[in-house]
Amino acid sequence: MPALTTRSHQPEGDPVILSADNITLGYGDRVIVDGLSVEIEPGLVTTIIGPNGCGKSTLLRSLGRLLRPTAGRVLLDGKAISTMKTKDIARIIGMLPQTPVAPEGLTVADLVARGRHPHQSWLRQWSADDEAEVANALQQTGIADLAGRTLDELSGGQRQRAWISMALAQGTDILLLDEPTTYLDLAHSLEVLDLVDRLHDDVGRTVVMVLHDLNLAIRYSDRLIVMHAGRVVAQGLPADIIEADLLREVFGLHAEVLECPVSGRPMIVPIGARHARDSRPVTAEAGL
Repeated sequence: MPALTTRSHQPEGDPVILSADNITLGYGDRVIVDGLSVEIEPGLVTTIIGPNGCGKSTLLRSLGRLLRPTAGRVLLDGKAISTMKTKDIARIIGMLPQTPVAPEGLTVADLVARGRHPHQSWLRQWSADDEAEVANALQQTGIADLAGRTLDELSGGQRQRAWISMALAQGTDILLLDEPTTYLDLAHSLEVLDLVDRLHDDVGRTVVMVLHDLNLAIRYSDRLIVMHAGRVVAQGLPADIIEADLLREVFGLHAEVLECPVSGRPMIVPIGARHARDSRPVTAEAGL
């Protein structure tokens, strides 16, 4: 398979590096992640994959400082984010949770405007620059014509675009997306991931996603982080790490890994007990 070519676009100045250093994460007495270390390469799209309950979203939440490690540190340019001011982090990291919640009746424009809050202060109130950032975010995601509508009126794909617009309005170098295609059909999933890919490619923004659909993760990622039982078991280019043995050991999935005729990247073809070629004998009666 051809090696994946990473993009060369980089933001101006030194790239911001996000990493986890020997972190332990959990909820109450339940430990989900224990002693995990990982570094997010700047300027790339990295997707975290793994079976349900392996700690993908838990790791992403800790990278966005929504969950504090019980041990270890999450570092932003070598500095523990637990010691940083919330507004300072919000100017660098934008986080879109799996199921974001907004007040009833909130319009798209009002939602996106909330992305500018980290840039406000008593001395710096709403400005023409903020207005321009909101308009630009709406334009980038293709929903400027929906600015006056409420979120309740939108389709699932439009709603995800609105939330991504809010994250874009923050003007962050790093964007964390937890299952951005949740509840979307395949067509809308592709639409949202194409949008994320384009937004990343335009400015070299670092994107970290959690996705369940393995083939979409392979197609839209520069790098993959594979998790199992709270630890990282593989990471690297999709073409280098996606293979049948890994799928069987991590996901319990019997599958063939082929070259996708569209992208040239690996493509996973699951093999079930039924509906596979030559999976059962064909009798004379079955052929009638």
